[in-house]
Amino acid sequence: MSQASGHRTVCVTGAGGFIASWIVKLLLDKGYTVRGTARNPDDPKNAHLRTLEGATERLTLHRAELLDYNSLRRAFTGCQGVFHTAFPMSYDPGEVLKPAEEGTRNVVNAAADSGVQRMVLTSSFGAVHMNPNRSPDAMLDESCWSDLDYCKTTGDWYCYGKTVAEQVAFETAKGRKLDTVSIVPAVALGPLLGTTINHTTAHIMKYLTRSVTTYANAVQGYVHVKDVAAAHLMVYETSTASGRYLCSERVLHRGDVVRILSELFPGYPVPTKCSDEVNLRKRKFRISNARLTELGLRFTRAERCIYDTVKCLEDKGILVPPQAGPSARL
Repeated sequence: MSQASGHRTVCVTGAGGFIASWIVKLLLDKGYTVRGTARNPDDPKNAHLRTLEGATERLTLHRAELLDYNSLRRAFTGCQGVFHTAFPMSYDPGEVLKPAEEGTRNVVNAAADSGVQRMVLTSSFGAVHMNPNRSPDAMLDESCWSDLDYCKTTGDWYCYGKTVAEQVAFETAKGRKLDTVSIVPAVALGPLLGTTINHTTAHIMKYLTRSVTTYANAVQGYVHVKDVAAAHLMVYETSTASGRYLCSERVLHRGDVVRILSELFPGYPVPTKCSDEVNLRKRKFRISNARLTELGLRFTRAERCIYDTVKCLEDKGILVPPQAGPSARL
């Protein structure tokens, strides 16, 4: 049963981010009044939000910091829902640990103290797959968590932080009786609403610009950014939604990614050689997206995710299309 009619004012933290921008857009498209938070609302990287349809009438940007409870409380007051997407994209523990723990507690407490009825947290597949004891044949689902000690020993502080943040969110929300749901996306690709190149877009762009000459012997899950945003709204508006929801269309080896790129965009200098010629090709793990599928989400194919990413970069003039023949169409 939809809750949308009774939950018309919501806040999106880190509103200028890649996924967050699409959440803001979809919320505005559905008639919500949206408050977005940013460290600096006047930063040019947030300018695209003000151009979205409906933004003039129903979007306001508010200065807030994860480590500043009062700034969050001001932004959340009067909101029925919060979409918490803000998190530093960093592998430096000094930049990750406090936002993950103290920052997440601030968000939950500020939301609870402001009378927010439901929070949707943007987690990451990094909070799921970092476990050296996981069988390669195992199906990864919502019961799977990354091993914090393993994240530490491998120096993957981003995955450590995302795991901690999600666990702290659920633990704190339970104590505060704040209805909380998380979306756990794999690598999100697709069109940028702004002009800032985010981490996952750079992951594709590097194979088209000669910045790398080989591809890694690695596997990852992929999902369209529009599907990630749609998943956030879906669990917010579904009163029975609870817990975690993995969000991934398919797992690809990096060799599959460059093959798709070379087929769709044959003029670019896409690498054809793996950087690891010693070890066997990494096996693809399996990810369950059954919980979101059961709610009605129909995932966009990974090929379209990759295609839309590159076409957006070309359309924005960030990538100059090669002259050697037309790109393929999907």
